[in-house]
Amino acid sequence: MTRDIESLSDPKAMRALAHPARLTILNQLGVVGSATATEVAEIAGITPSAASYHLRMLAKYGFVEDAPPRGDGRERVWRSVAKSLSIASRPGDQQDVREAKDLLIRAFRRDANEAVERALAVGDREPDEWKDATLLSRILLRLDAAEMKRLGEEIDKLLQPYVARHRSPEDAPEGARVAEAQVSLFLSAQRPTPGLPTEDHDAS
Repeated sequence: MTRDIESLSDPKAMRALAHPARLTILNQLGVVGSATATEVAEIAGITPSAASYHLRMLAKYGFVEDAPPRGDGRERVWRSVAKSLSIASRPGDQQDVREAKDLLIRAFRRDANEAVERALAVGDREPDEWKDATLLSRILLRLDAAEMKRLGEEIDKLLQPYVARHRSPEDAPEGARVAEAQVSLFLSAQRPTPGLPTEDHDAS
């Protein structure tokens, strides 16, 4: 399996991608492979004309491209460009690049948190085998920068064979569904110390 990793550095492209509807559209294309503006509009909760605009903006910055036409070819079909995107702060980043990266990372996190909330809302309705396979974990690590970088690379390598964009339904086992892995490796920042309250309102 081959894949491309593109490290985002263009502030205009990052700001364009940070729009919630565009993130939804890009995620959907990563699952279904290709779709029309009308099809992604329903998922994103926007009008087909708005979806067409967002798709053109995504295409402008190289995130999506035209897919082979269907049927009579009257409706434009889009697909995601097969790249895994990464965002990382670099020592030489200019201020506009740092600000754009921060904006996009926060947009990614909001979108990811919403995905978890949706999953939790319907989790009780899932079959027991899927409940048993679900893992929501938070672990504090002690490691140096080289170890953390290597750990991230190892996790990425483990996930690659299962990435929906590269693994078609025909290649996956029977009963396979789309799942989501959210990986965040970052330095733990010290929690602010609020100090002792002036009154203990919980005291009986």
